[in-house]
Amino acid sequence: MPKYAHDTIVPFKESDQSKKQQVAQMFDKIAFRYDFLNRFLSAGIDVSWRKKAIKQLVPLHPQNILDVATGTADVAILAEKILHPAKITGIDISEGMLEIGRQKVEKLGLQSKIELLKGDSETIAFPDNSFDAITVAFGVRNYQNLEKGLGEMLRVLKPGGKLVVLEFSRPKQFLFKGVYNLYMNQIAPGFGKLIAKNKDAYQYLNDSVQRFPEGQQFITILNNVGYSSTYSKILTLGICSIYCGSK
Repeated sequence: MPKYAHDTIVPFKESDQSKKQQVAQMFDKIAFRYDFLNRFLSAGIDVSWRKKAIKQLVPLHPQNILDVATGTADVAILAEKILHPAKITGIDISEGMLEIGRQKVEKLGLQSKIELLKGDSETIAFPDNSFDAITVAFGVRNYQNLEKGLGEMLRVLKPGGKLVVLEFSRPKQFLFKGVYNLYMNQIAPGFGKLIAKNKDAYQYLNDSVQRFPEGQQFITILNNVGYSSTYSKILTLGICSIYCGSK
């Protein structure tokens, strides 16, 4: 049985496929417009969210970083720029997203620093204690089994290593909350249909955000899985949050 409500939220309600298969299929379908829609729908503020998340790792000086649910490699590329590690490995279940990410990495001449691989965040194909740090931006919401995914990231973290999660959250301020809900429920799916020819993906975005265990609840989950020194930071009136934990 799924443990959290968001585990049961899927992109295509009529499909018999698992959540994991549906998420991979969804991202393959929207990959060609994913970066544009991110910038467009967030008015470009998503870039600053990613930078703030990566900067949580500056004191650690990590040399070997895993970027889970790397998508089109935005976080991997920014992490290389900000942290200058020896190696960044990105994994994702969508080959369509990875292909666009690889094109971006090649264009920047970063092939020797950033490697993008097809991989499942809930069964990470690396040995225990492999990475100094792990990042995951807008990915944990898509896990079929949240605790399994978080446990896998803890397993491959080195002792003293740090996890940084960037994820959408729900604003609490009353007036802003109303505007936000209208935007997420009506406007974003509308633009998703218009620009990416896929309304389901952006309806899923809203549905999964609404059911995700955010804030203190997510910190409690991190603690229960085995992370220590956990904390969170709220960004942009609560639209987005950073969650951190160490091994």
